Amino acid sequence: MKTGLVYRTVVAALGALLFTGTAAWGQAEFPVASRTLKNGMKVLVQTDHSIPSIALYIFYRIGSRNEGPGTTGISHFFEHMMFNGAKKYGPGELDKVMEANGGSNNAYTTKDVTVYQDWFPRSALPLIYDIEADRIRDLSFDPGKVKSEREVVASERRLSVDNENGGLLDEQLWAAAIVAHPYHWPVVGWMSDIEHWTMEQLKHHFEMGYAPNNATMVVVGDASPEEIFQLCEKFIEPIPTHAPPPAVTTVEPEQLGERRVVVRKAAQLPLLIVGYHIPQTNNPDFYALNVLRTVLFEGESSRMYQRLVDKEQIALDVSSFTSPAFDPTIVQVVAQPKQSVDPQVCEKAIYEELARAKTAEISDTELEKAKNIRLVEFYRQMRTINGRANTIGTYEVFFGDYKKLFDAAKNYSGVTKVDVQRVAKVYFGASSRTVATLIPDNGQEKAKP
Repeated sequence: MKTGLVYRTVVAALGALLFTGTAAWGQAEFPVASRTLKNGMKVLVQTDHSIPSIALYIFYRIGSRNEGPGTTGISHFFEHMMFNGAKKYGPGELDKVMEANGGSNNAYTTKDVTVYQDWFPRSALPLIYDIEADRIRDLSFDPGKVKSEREVVASERRLSVDNENGGLLDEQLWAAAIVAHPYHWPVVGWMSDIEHWTMEQLKHHFEMGYAPNNATMVVVGDASPEEIFQLCEKFIEPIPTHAPPPAVTTVEPEQLGERRVVVRKAAQLPLLIVGYHIPQTNNPDFYALNVLRTVLFEGESSRMYQRLVDKEQIALDVSSFTSPAFDPTIVQVVAQPKQSVDPQVCEKAIYEELARAKTAEISDTELEKAKNIRLVEFYRQMRTINGRANTIGTYEVFFGDYKKLFDAAKNYSGVTKVDVQRVAKVYFGASSRTVATLIPDNGQEKAKP
């Protein structure tokens, strides 16, 4: 009782602090300069002189969503190829030169976007722009490098999917839950496609996907908008535009009944993933869904963790995942049953907790705590130049306007218990779920004669 009182007091104080602070938090205190180059690339700049460093993100609107039978995995392939040499900075030179000047880089590919990340001191600004312009305009398609990277991504598929139980089950879940829309196929691609992409397919995909008019650049750190726009005019603006990827017009049909996938494979433990259809990221229900997921799955005090892990001790862990998406997507519930526990036991407990969220409103304390968790996570991201660059780009690309990030605190604050109960009813129904279960199948040792 005493612990509960202290907890509620801390939550209330944190909530008051956060929501009071957000009243004056907005675009005036967090200015972002914007310019669209003549070749169509949009550039967003947020200046921060607190440290002499810069984070530069380029969001290309190209991912597995823009692929098809025969070309799956090709966007992920270019995540690798873009580091493998161009006209001015040849094989191995990009990383070498960047690191010699105090910089580093990375990239990631999703079903919707491919994002390239550079982190560097402001003294390296002209160099970074020269490197980016070189690989956007003159990426090398040397057959030897193509062959080498093809083998790398094939190996990555074997490691992350074929020989990784969670990756394999996740792939099977998406393939069953999404039957028409291109979210059906995996970001890493099917192995037979990886082995057979043609040079013509590669060049076409690069031309349409990695053109400046299909990209948004975000720069956060120790540079003024004027500096960045001048560098863009010098290095990026002369790069020609190309026709963008064709619009994705396929709409996933409504799912009318539960679907099930069972994978039998050598494993130490079973695994359970349940997928539910939810709207695209810019849907108004985004914030209420995040609050619901937080109440159910976030941390050891969440409903699902308390039920499956602490109370009934039928699972080692339970969590929920979803990613930004241009189109209606799925949210996943992942449970790791304990050894000798039937996954259906975990399933039953999960469905009972979801039913409880549908039939009764969450408590005031749960609502306030969930909002605070989401806001703390949001502000933690916004504290760093790296987190800010990714957040600005995510809101611009997935929500349609970076300015919408300034409404995030207000939108979370506005979520009510009624909203949470409503989205639980709307999106977590039995008819729209897909259940994927991995059953350990380690074979039987042959009896000795």
